[in-house]
Amino acid sequence: MARQHARTLWYDRPKYVFMEFCVEDSSDVHVLIEDHRIVFSCKNPDGVEFYNEIEFYAKVNCKDSQDKRSGRSITCFVRKWKEKVAWPRLTKEDIKPAWLSVDFDNWRDWEGDEEVELAQVEHYAELLKKVSTKSPPPAMDDLDDDSDSADARSN
Repeated sequence: MARQHARTLWYDRPKYVFMEFCVEDSSDVHVLIEDHRIVFSCKNPDGVEFYNEIEFYAKVNCKDSQDKRSGRSITCFVRKWKEKVAWPRLTKEDIKPAWLSVDFDNWRDWEGDEEVELAQVEHYAELLKKVSTKSPPPAMDDLDDDSDSADARSN
């Protein structure tokens, strides 16, 4: 029986690239993560063999990478060699195989997150600066007694 590619979803994070090989109730699962590639193989309950070999966009730390198996899929957590560098694609070559897709349910544009966080920190610092400024307390002249307020409303 001929081998076929497993449907594969991937997404990018600052420290890791995540891949999910979508094969339900897989058996004979083999995952080999090397510095520049991943090799995945398994069988489904019907005996169909799946095989994926992916040359990574950039170097990874294979010693700090792992895989997790569930009844529905095999997820790989692949540690990037250079952290906080966005991968525009998973593969070394600028091609998109039909079986490989971006996992938009988990995708986040984390590159912009740092700028947003920095803006929030700067805003918070400005608020603290305003609060801690030693200016005279506000005048309390415009505060009236409750009785005066009631008289003003009845007029």
